[in-house]
Amino acid sequence: ATVMERLGSERWVAQGGDWGSAVTTQIGREASSQPDHGCIGIHVNMPIARPTLQDSDQPDAEAKAGLDALKDYQDNDSGYSKQQATRPQSLAYGLADSPAGQAAWILEKFWKWTDCDGHPENVLTRDELLDNIMMYWLPNTAGSSARLYWESFGKPLSGLPVTVPTGCSLFPKEIFRPARAWAERTYSNLVYWNVLDRGGHFAAFEQTDLFVQELRRYFGRFR
Repeated sequence: ATVMERLGSERWVAQGGDWGSAVTTQIGREASSQPDHGCIGIHVNMPIARPTLQDSDQPDAEAKAGLDALKDYQDNDSGYSKQQATRPQSLAYGLADSPAGQAAWILEKFWKWTDCDGHPENVLTRDELLDNIMMYWLPNTAGSSARLYWESFGKPLSGLPVTVPTGCSLFPKEIFRPARAWAERTYSNLVYWNVLDRGGHFAAFEQTDLFVQELRRYFGRFR
C-alpha cells in the first residue's frame, strides 16, 4: 500500500495466490477499516477460509470436496510446511549445498500442485520449470524461502472480515478449495466466485490465459 501511494496511485486493486493470497487478504482487511485506503478491491486464487466443526456435519458436495482436499493436504502433502515452520535452517543447508536437492524440493510441488495428469511437463516446459528452480538456486534463497514459514506460522492475523469487494477464482488442483460459504465468512463482500475447469496452484504460471481472463472479468468492473 505504501508503494502504491508513493507511485501516486489513489485507487488500485490487489491480487494474490499462495502467500500472495494471505498478503492480499490482509490488504483487504486494512482497506476495510481505513476509509482513505487506496485499495478498492481484491482478487485471490487461493481464498483464505477454513471450515468450522459445523461445516463438517452433513456437508454438501462442495463442502465435502473442500474437506477432502484439506484432509489430503494434511495427511499427505504438508510435511514441507512443518519442516520449514520448525527447522528451516537445518533444511536450508542441504538445499543450498545441492542443486539436485533444490530442484527436487521444488519440482515435487509442481508435480503435486499442477493440473498435469502425473507429469509437470504436460503443462509447463522443462525450461520454465528450470527457470523457477533457478530463482532459488542462483541467489541462494533456500534459507529465506524456508524461514518465511518459521517467521509467519503461529502469528495471529486480524480476524476482521474483508468488506471491500472481493473476487475468487478456484482452480481444480488448488491445494485448498474452500466452499463459498466458508469464504464468505472471511470475505463478507464476495461479489465474484468462479470455479475453473482446469489449472492448479500455480495458476498464473500454468494457465496464464485463463488467469488473465479471470482478472479481466472481475477487475473490469472497477474501470
